[in-house]
Amino acid sequence: MNPADPTLYQIEAAGKAVAALGESPLWSAAEQCLYYVDIAKRQVLRLDPAGAELRHWQLDSQPGCIALIEDGGLAIAQRNGLWRLDTQTGAHTQLAAAPFDSALQRFNDGKPDAQGRLWVGTIDDARAPHAGLYRYADGRFEAMADGIVTSNGLAWSLDQRRMYWSDTKAHEIYVMEFDAAGGAIGERQLFAKFPPRAAGQDLDQYGGRPDGAAVDVEGCYWVAMYEGQRLLRLSPQGEVLRELRLPVRCPTMPTFGGADLRTLYITTASEGRPADELAAQPWAGCVLQVRVEVAGLPANLLKI
Repeated sequence: MNPADPTLYQIEAAGKAVAALGESPLWSAAEQCLYYVDIAKRQVLRLDPAGAELRHWQLDSQPGCIALIEDGGLAIAQRNGLWRLDTQTGAHTQLAAAPFDSALQRFNDGKPDAQGRLWVGTIDDARAPHAGLYRYADGRFEAMADGIVTSNGLAWSLDQRRMYWSDTKAHEIYVMEFDAAGGAIGERQLFAKFPPRAAGQDLDQYGGRPDGAAVDVEGCYWVAMYEGQRLLRLSPQGEVLRELRLPVRCPTMPTFGGADLRTLYITTASEGRPADELAAQPWAGCVLQVRVEVAGLPANLLKI
């Protein structure tokens, strides 16, 4: 710990709202607030660290992720397509239909790249390796990769030459060559792999599986380990540099926020958890916050 900042690593609940499946935390520098989704409750939420009342918008299908749009509002990748939400008026308009059979899959983790193209993956309802990764640009989706179960962990290296992508079900994080100018990607290569939970293994002995992620200004990759009750900070070479233990079993995704981008906000899940676990972990489903030494990167904006 840096003694000059005694707040480092003091993990707190950023708000009292309990999500069933909190995901896709997104810091708005312009508004100095955090947006995120509750997939199970079909909601987009706005958390103001300054203490304003929590706002939410009810949707007609499950949101997998959200992104800030360059000229205002939020893009929401929902099971039934890509939508635009005007957070001032509540207007909700469709930008594109889902490029997959929404009876079998839904959108999951996604983010814009630095050029304003949206990259978003899917999750297969049957947990079969039929999910994939799509790129949205110029008003349409294009399939870019496939053959996984649960698309997660999207992020880019500082030089924009590598893209990170993970399959939560497989306990694997991949890295792919990335052509920033043209938006092409190379074959995926293994970046990090984690042991699956063994039959009969106690959850306290299980390290979890990689979910959502964020990259800091040193190029390190922070990943939420679902059911592992921890965040990991990985070097650009995949080495574990830090393990941050959390007070809840199921973190889903970190993002950097605050005026200096040194506050990590972490969404979490409570859905389907045992009653004794929830009783022992009252912050399950809440957004957590913790100060860290190294700042993160601002969110990229989607160009429509």
